[in-house]
Amino acid sequence: MALHLTWVFVFGILGNAVSFMVSLAPLPTFYQIYKKKTSEGFQSIPYVVSLFSAMLWIYYALLKKDAMFLITINTFNVFIQIFYIVTYFYYGPKKEKIVTVKLMLLFNVFGFGVIFLSTFFLSNPSIRLLVLGYICMAFALAVFAAPLAIVRKVIKTKSVEYMPFTLSVFLTLGAVMWFLYGLFLKDMNIAVPNILGFIFGVLQMILYAVYRNHPKKTVEESDPKLQLSDHSVIVDASKLGSDVSNNNGRDDALNKV
Repeated sequence: MALHLTWVFVFGILGNAVSFMVSLAPLPTFYQIYKKKTSEGFQSIPYVVSLFSAMLWIYYALLKKDAMFLITINTFNVFIQIFYIVTYFYYGPKKEKIVTVKLMLLFNVFGFGVIFLSTFFLSNPSIRLLVLGYICMAFALAVFAAPLAIVRKVIKTKSVEYMPFTLSVFLTLGAVMWFLYGLFLKDMNIAVPNILGFIFGVLQMILYAVYRNHPKKTVEESDPKLQLSDHSVIVDASKLGSDVSNNNGRDDALNKV
């Protein structure tokens, strides 16, 4: 039993450490926004989704009561995603500010509110945790599938310019750590989505190895929105996602669990 708890602690610490680094991946993007004094061309949805994911996993961890490492990393993610969203909102054009407000209302107010109200008042605590766990797992699986868009683009353009290898490695490591954490904690809601995260992470690294020597295309030659994939957030394993990110929607899993 003591050895079992030791492994839970070890993988929880490692999962937090990797997810912490993934959550900070968008900082260069926001430094660029700060220097240019505009967020035009970038999207806020990865950060809004990452915040939503972190809120879900904190709620789940509080009900579960024995998943402290989920609380620590996702609490950090709540603050860092709020910082990203506020920065984006401050420098964003009026149209994008309106879009960001609508996304916040949709995900973080209405979406989370519906989930909270539909589960919190269930009389049976076990059923409440079970339902919320399925919701978290389904959302995490959807977030981990988000990189399929950039994978398709890499295959199409034969260029890995917008798929950083280092980030793919950290996202894969995070998926492994959180899978093992969920496995030793005997919580499949945490473990299962990270299997998909690991598969997609390995796929991205294989694609990088295949296409890394192909000539890069300029931003004008490809989709401008892909500039955002330099710092993806996969709504991580820590958020399960996390989810890992530039604005192409890969920085919201990581907050992947």
